[in-house]
Amino acid sequence: MIRINDNYTKLKTSYLFSDIAKRVSAYVAANPAKPVIRLGIGDVTEPLPQVCIDALHAATDEMAQRATFKGYGPEQGYAFLREAVVQHEFAPRGCHVAPDEVFVSDGSKCDCGNLQEIFADDIRLAIPDPVYPVYVDTNVMAGRTGANIDGRYAGVTYLDSTPANGYVPAIPSTPADLIYLCFPNNPTGAVATKAQLAAWVAYAKANRAIILFDAAYEAYIRDPAIPHSIYEIEGARDVAIEFRSYSKIAGFTGTRCAYTIVPKALKAWDAAGHEHSVHDLWNRRHTTKFNGVAYPIQRAAVAIYSDEGKAQTRALTDFYLGNAARIRAAVTSLGFSCIGGDNAPYIWVKVGRDSWEFFDLLLNNAQVVCTPGAGFGRCGEGHVRISAFNSRDNVEQALARIAAVLQ
Repeated sequence: MIRINDNYTKLKTSYLFSDIAKRVSAYVAANPAKPVIRLGIGDVTEPLPQVCIDALHAATDEMAQRATFKGYGPEQGYAFLREAVVQHEFAPRGCHVAPDEVFVSDGSKCDCGNLQEIFADDIRLAIPDPVYPVYVDTNVMAGRTGANIDGRYAGVTYLDSTPANGYVPAIPSTPADLIYLCFPNNPTGAVATKAQLAAWVAYAKANRAIILFDAAYEAYIRDPAIPHSIYEIEGARDVAIEFRSYSKIAGFTGTRCAYTIVPKALKAWDAAGHEHSVHDLWNRRHTTKFNGVAYPIQRAAVAIYSDEGKAQTRALTDFYLGNAARIRAAVTSLGFSCIGGDNAPYIWVKVGRDSWEFFDLLLNNAQVVCTPGAGFGRCGEGHVRISAFNSRDNVEQALARIAAVLQ
């Protein structure tokens, strides 16, 4: 008799964004004359930068000629992209990263989920709340947690992110082995200072732990005092893996390209206490289970590092931040407190009521979709996340509708 992995039965019945999609689809079907504006899921709306389009066309033409055709590429990514990442993303910030520490993939979501696979099933987890659901759910699937009781899984140290701590969680009083951090944060938009990240690096060193640092939104940081990479912190190469994505900087949500930095200095231990290179383990996993990102996609990704590409991606992130600033100002004018929207494309709004109730209020009365904070964890209750990813006209229409309902 074929059996399932029983850990899957611990999961909630569906993924947060699937729940939202079902509610919105039902509303649209019942109200076809009332157009809905979506400020919920963090999906981009603007076209790819022109440099990426040009690179895609040129690379596709290469694939049409025997002399320039590409078959299987290196699973870790082509050297031209890995070297550009180091030269343009890390070297200017004084971060030591080698090209062979860069692993190109089809998305940070995949990497966040896949990387935990190389660690033991009885390690201790520290995960923020509220949080991107993938961090928790993939560990549930792997069997590292107990049952879900009152919205939290047994066996996880939850790092509360609340108004009292500015939505930046404090160092836990108990040890952990694998720590998830995301800054600028999804869903709250909060950022961490160098001092705060240095404290986490020190904690990881003291506990021989590893930090999984999700920096998918670093391109939105405008405050020069806020670090873009955890490798700006001394000693982080010994304890941290960093995830980066082209989805939000260059609109690659439908094109799929990202990369993960796994330093060669990073170590972990087996049951007998023997030391192993995490870089080597990840390389083995990556080459076994992944065949690499398509050549034209990697050519499109590397195009953003040209002078034109940097200008076009900056204009794109500035555009979304312009939306975010409008949302933040409108929400504040309605009397709500919020964070985000200045160094991140999300605005985290404290609504002071059941977050699914507020979601339904905006959907049914304003035809605007947000994301209920409760879907991100217990500490998300009483909040909603509003995304800046939409056209300027749609954002302004949505804000007018919200004001009409809430004023």
